[in-house]
Amino acid sequence: MRKIAATTATLALGVAGLPAAPAIAAPEPVAEHGSFSILVENDVFYKSDRDYTSGVALAYTTGATDTPEGLVALGNDLSFLLAPGDIRAGYELGQDIFTPANTAAPVPPLNQRPYAGFLWGSLALLSTDERHLNQLQLQLGVVGPLAQGQEAQIFVHSILGESKPQGWDYQLRNEPAVQLTYERAYKLIPPRTALGFIFDLEPHIGAAAGNVYDYVAAGALARAGINLPNDFGPLRLDPALPGSNFFQARGGFSAYVFAGLDVRAIARNIFLDGNTWQNSRRVDKIPYVGDLQLGAAIELGGLRLSYMHVFRTKEYRGQAVADQFGSINLAFQT
Repeated sequence: MRKIAATTATLALGVAGLPAAPAIAAPEPVAEHGSFSILVENDVFYKSDRDYTSGVALAYTTGATDTPEGLVALGNDLSFLLAPGDIRAGYELGQDIFTPANTAAPVPPLNQRPYAGFLWGSLALLSTDERHLNQLQLQLGVVGPLAQGQEAQIFVHSILGESKPQGWDYQLRNEPAVQLTYERAYKLIPPRTALGFIFDLEPHIGAAAGNVYDYVAAGALARAGINLPNDFGPLRLDPALPGSNFFQARGGFSAYVFAGLDVRAIARNIFLDGNTWQNSRRVDKIPYVGDLQLGAAIELGGLRLSYMHVFRTKEYRGQAVADQFGSINLAFQT
């Protein structure tokens, strides 16, 4: 992780040291609308089935002029967290699935993470201007059998022709989930031109509190391409680098590659620590976890498609190998 962080810092300093160029002259943005997004994260892309094995979500973010008045007023009242800017509302519905590495064992090994499903919905308030993105999200859901993780994984395995996982009887118990997350991203280097490409650099900080995750986070995202769209990178499922479901098309075709790093200091992770008020399986978590993501995105006519490869460091002691999974996101303006 230290090598990854050092490399990223070196690259960031190198970019920052390039001769300052005037802000790029991009085509005039077209009118913004609400954005709908379909997000799928899965380790099947890398032929594995363990740890964080699946995440799916449907998301909708209002346009800056379409946010309900009550939520705009609430966003303004929370100006100490949401700096002045356009207020948007984000709505998400999703499911996460976690499993041990050995899914063939009827009694899962005690030294591997427990089975768990997480079914959730969320409401977020977003405040943006040309250089800032602030997001405050309230997430409500359930962990345990009611989350339907077992049924979802068995269904997907049947479609893919894979064997049925055997140890779901030992999953985490039912527990209501309440989670509050805050993220702030800032364009330290706004879109600039260099070597014929447009690039930007966006450091970020974040924190989460609740009975699912407690952590603080920091990192950065760098992008480079052509006709860079006016957003903060593709959407991801938390905990992760912040991204934006909304995007404001500049007209024409946009394409870019990106690399990002997020490092988290974690006080609680229910999927490793086990249930809050009941006895359940647990493992000894590692308190510091990092994500490195590499990917690409294209945007045309109000449609954005992105794909990224995520490398995640080991999350608990005794974990055999670090995680890898893919994240694909299709977003379109309504």
